Amino acid sequence: MFVLLLGAPGSGKGTQGKILAERLGLPKITTGDILRAAVKDDTPLGREAKQYMDDGKLVPDSVILSLIKAELAKPDAKEGAIFDGFPRTAAQAELVDSTLGERGQRLNHILLLDVPEEELIRRMTARATPEAIRTRLQVYQRDTAPLVAHYAQRGIVHRVPGSGTVDAIATEINRIVGR
Repeated sequence: MFVLLLGAPGSGKGTQGKILAERLGLPKITTGDILRAAVKDDTPLGREAKQYMDDGKLVPDSVILSLIKAELAKPDAKEGAIFDGFPRTAAQAELVDSTLGERGQRLNHILLLDVPEEELIRRMTARATPEAIRTRLQVYQRDTAPLVAHYAQRGIVHRVPGSGTVDAIATEINRIVGR
């Protein structure tokens, strides 16, 4: 089972992804985590990513996808994985779809954590200024709308109310995933 968790910054993706991954016994693949690990371990991909990061640039999709392929090749990902926030654009989604397709697999569920903007700003105020948060939310909306449309055609996008207790949200996710 492959599940993609989507949601704006501050929506609880990380928390819910961890709960779901533990419950299903699947790895949680987060681009930030795998990037940091590759840089720390000084792998060839880690060195390549570090060059972009040191220059203040985004790490290109091709490097991220190579890192994800390496994660998917690990034995613990044979039965599936929880993707936390990647892919986040339609172009990235096509890359992930083809990568999984080569393995005879596909994304089974897209869980879109839906949290009102004012609540996101309240949750994130300790991390950044309201203006910076609004900018991040606008970028998220711009990049993610085509991605949601891409998967909506397949009927696998589920909107999950992201307000409420962590347990209530996890219960709703479990109901959708059906395991």
